[in-house]
Amino acid sequence: MHHTITHNSKEMARVGSMRLGRSHWTAFMLTGHTVFQPKVTINYPFEKGPYSPRFHGEHALRRYPTGEERCIACRLCEMVCPARAITIEAEERADGSRRTTRYDIDMTKCIFCGFCESVLSFFFWTPFFFFFLNPLNIACPVGAIVETPNFEYATETHEELLYNKEKLLANGDRWEPELQYTMRYKYLTDKLFMNHHFNNF
Repeated sequence: MHHTITHNSKEMARVGSMRLGRSHWTAFMLTGHTVFQPKVTINYPFEKGPYSPRFHGEHALRRYPTGEERCIACRLCEMVCPARAITIEAEERADGSRRTTRYDIDMTKCIFCGFCESVLSFFFWTPFFFFFLNPLNIACPVGAIVETPNFEYATETHEELLYNKEKLLANGDRWEPELQYTMRYKYLTDKLFMNHHFNNF
């Protein structure tokens, strides 16, 4: 009995040693194959990689080239926000136009779904989605509220994540050059998507 146990133990040790050696050899081969290839990591934050034009980052309010704010206080973004993160108050101006007096976003509630600027995925599955789709596939009819490429906005306090209108407009002024490209990209790709699906409906 003792001889049998000793023999089995030696056999298991031999098989285990072979498997361990094979695993080590495989690991060395894999490492040797990749160690001389170009690096795929980046030295963040000193280096930054590309981002998708559809990236949902920090929010911003845009202006027209004249400096006038785009938002007309239609409150569509507030209505469609599933997290109830947007609060809008508005008043009518002397010329009859309507503008916001308050535009707040609680970034601690925001889930970055992008519905405030684009709601195709929201309305597409409703029974009457034909009545809701528009050629630009955006919730905001004037392209006022957008999500910028910025993801570096960590804060030390909760209050700093409660964005008001002034903060959002400042973000828009800062990121406007990039936003012109991303908005154009979204317009073209969304239009292509909608044309394809309507033609094959």
